[in-house]
Amino acid sequence: MLEWIQANAPELPVAVITAHGHVEAVVRALKLGAFDFVSKPLDISDLRKLVNQALKLSDGRRATDGGRRLLGDSEPMQKLRAMIGRVARSQAPVHITGESGTGKELVARLINESGPRKDAPFVPVSCGAIPSELMESELFGHRRGSFTGAVADKLGLVQAAEGGTLFLDEVADLPFAMQVKLLRLIQEKTARPVGDQREQPVDVRILSATHRDLGELVAAGRFREDLYYRINVIELRVPPLRERMSDVPELVDVITGRFAARMGITPPVLSGEAVEMQLAHDYPGNVRELENVIERALTLCEIGAIRAGDIELRESPGQGEVSGQSALPNTMPDRLEDIERTSIVRALEEARYNKTAAARALGISFRALRYRIKKLGIE
Repeated sequence: MLEWIQANAPELPVAVITAHGHVEAVVRALKLGAFDFVSKPLDISDLRKLVNQALKLSDGRRATDGGRRLLGDSEPMQKLRAMIGRVARSQAPVHITGESGTGKELVARLINESGPRKDAPFVPVSCGAIPSELMESELFGHRRGSFTGAVADKLGLVQAAEGGTLFLDEVADLPFAMQVKLLRLIQEKTARPVGDQREQPVDVRILSATHRDLGELVAAGRFREDLYYRINVIELRVPPLRERMSDVPELVDVITGRFAARMGITPPVLSGEAVEMQLAHDYPGNVRELENVIERALTLCEIGAIRAGDIELRESPGQGEVSGQSALPNTMPDRLEDIERTSIVRALEEARYNKTAAARALGISFRALRYRIKKLGIE
């Protein structure tokens, strides 16, 4: 029935209500186009929410183009916009994949803004930035006196997203214990604050993202298989910049205009050599790297024009030597930064990307490690 409706009446929102709510049925129904899936017994308040969401999808007021802020007319970006428009109508969990710097959070925001929850909160959570010992309290909140330092009740990020969307960025960094609690949140739609005896019903849509391969982590036993299938009902891949190089000129124009306005200057003209340099680079850091290149060029250029000498492009990792010389930086500060970056990356890998453990191994505080990660541009 769902397949027939999707083929013959794709604008009709369909919810599935059943007493057989096992994982396979949920995943299959959502992939076939159901915007929600509810297990019996059905609570009347849940039914009201479901109907309200269906009405918002059907009233014609929703945004039909979820990609208006996604720049580029290349084929990969056109497909991405189309997918955003489709998944925005559903309440199914969406897992966004892509390399660092491609704009995964922007895609998550567009999914939220194009669907029935657009007027509700959008709460982003950086899973790798929260210490593991504070993760449960940050996500689900806590009751006064539940642990040392809990001097008052605290609302969790899950409750703050009530009626809206919870975006879990770098979900692969979730500790195993929190993966169990997230699975229960998705399956039962309930959350229990630390120190509370009762679970509270919550109404949030789960979006997640990571630049790592969750399938490989599942195979290695570092990510729960059941959670993987629940958050990965719909997978949405954001293409790297090297797969859509025809979009670079438009991106350069828009980014240059944005930075120039912020700096209070007239957008400069790019010389032919500067344009050629930008089109010849493969941008391992994707759009974020392009933004950094343009910001630096605007800072160094003479008024009115950006020339080839104003553009500094970093070599891709593993590119080796250039012109017979070592690709290592020549200056002492750059060499020290390279050593520091290598040490931090190695510590993170050995700690399985647990920042708290990595900081302990490096002999620095968690806050100091987080500062250095941001400063050095480590993703």
